[in-house]
Amino acid sequence: MSENLQNKVLFSQVVELLQNAQQQVLRTINTTMVCTYFEIGRMIVEEEQNGKDRAEYGKRLLKGLSEQLTNEFGKGFSVENLDRMRKLYKTYSISSSLMTKSEIQISESTIGEFKSQKTKSLISFFKLTWTHYIFLMRIDDEKERRFYEIESEKYNWSVRELKRQYNSALYVRLSLSRDAVGILKLSEKGQIIEKPKDIIKDPYILEFLGLPELHQYSESQLEEEIINKLEHFLLELGHGFTFVARQNRITFDDKHFRIDLVFYNRILKCFVLIDLKIGELKHQDLGQMQMYVNYYDREMRLEDENKTIGIVLCQNKSDLVVEYTLPENNEQIFASKYKTILPSREDLIQLISESK
Repeated sequence: MSENLQNKVLFSQVVELLQNAQQQVLRTINTTMVCTYFEIGRMIVEEEQNGKDRAEYGKRLLKGLSEQLTNEFGKGFSVENLDRMRKLYKTYSISSSLMTKSEIQISESTIGEFKSQKTKSLISFFKLTWTHYIFLMRIDDEKERRFYEIESEKYNWSVRELKRQYNSALYVRLSLSRDAVGILKLSEKGQIIEKPKDIIKDPYILEFLGLPELHQYSESQLEEEIINKLEHFLLELGHGFTFVARQNRITFDDKHFRIDLVFYNRILKCFVLIDLKIGELKHQDLGQMQMYVNYYDREMRLEDENKTIGIVLCQNKSDLVVEYTLPENNEQIFASKYKTILPSREDLIQLISESK
């Protein structure tokens, strides 16, 4: 290895080390900040409980505390922000189970040990940024809120991505296809992918493409926009997807066929084929996808890989056409609607309910 190449390798290793250190420092700062705000919230709530007229006393308390802290520490301690800290404590003091009976019994020996144990418990729980929690606290349903916390932490979602997933009703879309036990798992472990149906959404929300709902566009234009926004499309598809090919040509009997999009899911260890259809889904579309899936299973799939999955994305579909076209024990071919605008949460829930 030449000296120049050695220097480049060393430089890249040092850069990676420093970048990792910077990220660790930022995570530590964020965690410490959230834990501190939680404790401030606790103090405010406990002080409010001592007031006779709680509503009026609480307002005066926050206003006075805000003025004093702003004079001492500068920005960041407005009445609104202090109220958020108060809400952080009230939201997570019970649902997070930060202090269990066993922890209290162990730490009763000394006040110092109690505080140390409590701090460790807080740090192990709060793993997102303060901005994440400001948004998460707006979610009233505890199970739904916990789901978005887990997914944000597990897949390192930015606040922008968290908002996008929430606004597209990811939890609602996933939970409506699950029973009570499945919904509980979403709130305890996030999205777990064990079988093909676990990766399917209906509908898929493609508002990031920038295509108006009533705009006349072709399937090729739709595909082109997806390729241009591939990173966003992969996020909408879900966990474990990698892009393989577009307009993938397969040939037999001197006839050529083209599959719009080919992906691979690393979790399920299988190919995922996607065909894009404008307008109403036809039974021929499902038959064509069945042919593509059969071809991939017989010609492309390796021995240690699972069976290929096919998804037909369409603007509209008849559930009866899907039901009677596909076999009863179908676990490979799926048809899902897509929307190119972000529906309201109420419209989306109604849309999902109608498609069940």
